[in-house]
Amino acid sequence: MSPTVYLANCNHPDPESYNVVWPLAIDGSNADSQLANIRSRIKISEAVDDRPSTSRPTSVVPQNVVEPQNIGENPECKAPTIPTQNLIGEDADDLSARSTPVIPQSVSESRTIGDDHTTSGPSLTRNANDDRPAIRHILEGHTGTVYSVAFSPDGEQIVSGSGDCTIRVWDVRARCLALKPIEGHTRSVRSASFSPDGKWIISGSDDTTVRIWDAQSGTLSRTLNGHSDWVRSVACSPDGQRIVSGSDDSTVRVWDVETGSLVLGPLLGHTHWVNSVNFSTDGKHILSGSRDETVRVWDAETGHAIRTLSGQYSVQSASFSPDSRQIVSGDDSCIVRVWDVQSGDSTELSGRNTGVYSVAFSPDSERIVSSGWDEQIISWDELIIAWDAKLGKAIGRLEGHTDAVYSVAFSPDSKWIVSGSRDKTIRIWEADRLDPMPDEE
Repeated sequence: MSPTVYLANCNHPDPESYNVVWPLAIDGSNADSQLANIRSRIKISEAVDDRPSTSRPTSVVPQNVVEPQNIGENPECKAPTIPTQNLIGEDADDLSARSTPVIPQSVSESRTIGDDHTTSGPSLTRNANDDRPAIRHILEGHTGTVYSVAFSPDGEQIVSGSGDCTIRVWDVRARCLALKPIEGHTRSVRSASFSPDGKWIISGSDDTTVRIWDAQSGTLSRTLNGHSDWVRSVACSPDGQRIVSGSDDSTVRVWDVETGSLVLGPLLGHTHWVNSVNFSTDGKHILSGSRDETVRVWDAETGHAIRTLSGQYSVQSASFSPDSRQIVSGDDSCIVRVWDVQSGDSTELSGRNTGVYSVAFSPDSERIVSSGWDEQIISWDELIIAWDAKLGKAIGRLEGHTDAVYSVAFSPDSKWIVSGSRDKTIRIWEADRLDPMPDEE
């Protein structure tokens, strides 16, 4: 099979409708065997991703802020070589010897897209006679897996974080780099995003640090130390004053943007890696998803745990809806689930047959986008698929990536989707131009 990104129509019914949890789409006669296979895959995944204890920090690093020194000079972080066949998954990007020259930055456009097709936005519906592909642009230049992608608040730029240790900022309209590659992290950049005012870029890395960069110049403002293991996810509060981070040290921490000091945490409760963190749109709550199979909601002021949602396997990604009344989460057992924050009830979206790596609501609340991989650890699924959330049925897909899709996000106007992949490319898609599902072809 090939990596998959999925969309869903999220015109959800009344909260009362969440009293029913949709069942797994499995035949009753072989349910036990399928669940056993899922658990087996999780064990395999954990075995593959576990790193030797000698390569992981064991002591807690004191909370402090390191001011920038020699910005951009990072001899430890070089361009990665192409992973060898015996390396599996994300660890292939963390090779100690990285000698391949950096590939020139470029943008590849879809060969079949007409020159007269502007970038002002996609059509609201797809014409049956229009066979142009949904993919609009391919951004190339990273030499490692693209782990994170996000639009700027005005939709004019895209920021990406990669296994090549760099952060790159792309001009959407000019289809080129807006800045030279931002260097400073010494290991893979797992998460990168803009602050709500577009002034800062926030990043989290396997080097255990959270960093704040000037979005206009790419210069380092502050380095936040405190986590004792990989930082997998970072996000900025709606008012732009705080940063939340989630780490493999099983903690969630909240930082002050201006001073870089730790203002809340570490928040304790998760018992495994924290893969995903977010603020609610009103800034009152923090959301975290973990490999401990839970999604947790925290009070953003006190740090108290408000709710723990369980019922999934290793949660790879979780995100609030625009109104903060719902949560979408994805796990590595193929399940995308939508939760009601107040009641804790959930609805399962059917149509997936691969594990989920990234999920997000569209800003207009109409859809969900998710990306993932298939059941084989060394083989990946490259599709992007959409559901009708009420029916729980996939209604469309997008194809293009040639390897696992680690990150997906909507543009602020909900018209575009950006995706980042292990194939080292970033792709921009029209959100409404969907290909039919296989059973509809």
